[in-house]
Amino acid sequence: IGATTENPFFEVNRPLLSRLRLITLEALTPKAISQILKRAITDTEVGLGSRQLQVKDELLEDVGIFVNGDGRMALNILEQAAAMVHDGEEITIEILEKVIGRRIYTYDKKGDSHYDTISAFIKSMRGSDVQATLHYLARMIEAGEDPNFIARRIVICAAEDVGLADPQALILANAAAQASHMVGFPEARIILSEAACYVALAPKSNSAYVGIDAAISDVRHKDCGQVPDHLRDSHYSGASKLGHGVTYKYAHNYPNGYVRQQYLPDPLVKAEYYKGIERGTEAILLKDWNNRCNG
Repeated sequence: IGATTENPFFEVNRPLLSRLRLITLEALTPKAISQILKRAITDTEVGLGSRQLQVKDELLEDVGIFVNGDGRMALNILEQAAAMVHDGEEITIEILEKVIGRRIYTYDKKGDSHYDTISAFIKSMRGSDVQATLHYLARMIEAGEDPNFIARRIVICAAEDVGLADPQALILANAAAQASHMVGFPEARIILSEAACYVALAPKSNSAYVGIDAAISDVRHKDCGQVPDHLRDSHYSGASKLGHGVTYKYAHNYPNGYVRQQYLPDPLVKAEYYKGIERGTEAILLKDWNNRCNG
């Protein structure tokens, strides 16, 4: 019998691994830790049952979230809290916070507080308020929020709200999502903070987001016509007889790598989905695009 905290598929010899039965031990969930604490409180043989202590179920789950899967830590907290009250008395959140040494901040991950906090976090990044961004990030971290959940929201915000104004934001946010998943808390807080601060500080543009939604709306609700003949695939026998690709103009054969020709289907030839915002990197992209296409 062997045990490792590393990924056995990377750290254990492959031929040996193929001859073993691999059992993965997952971290205890807050609900599981709550059940352990309930048994400790009610068990009269080896637990605290003889003392008839009172404690609310929600508070036990809060402790479960706080200890992040560590059952021994949860039992130690309970034991110290029990030493601070008389038999039959209630263990309150104030007593637990004295044991832990700081405030226990949690919220119901299925309740309004959960959604209110993540909503405020996203809107603070979108609104470029880096101070509020860090505040709501801290709330979620202290409440035991899944780092992957937080990271996904930062990635979405980087694409939806920063967009082309600073394309680097999406790269950094995606890297942060991978890194925070790899290292986990507590170090993940640093990675998430860096990404969230960058997104909050970056210039904002939703042109790509608005543009794709407008294009999808046309595809869903309009007769969009066929792909123009000169843009169709011409890499098969007989394509030229159908006129596919015959009159296509290869952009790289023209000055500035640009040549004017129709790309949209006939019914949408005047459609305008992308409406550039002259902000940050997008302003540079727009200037270069206008110089090439209209110069």
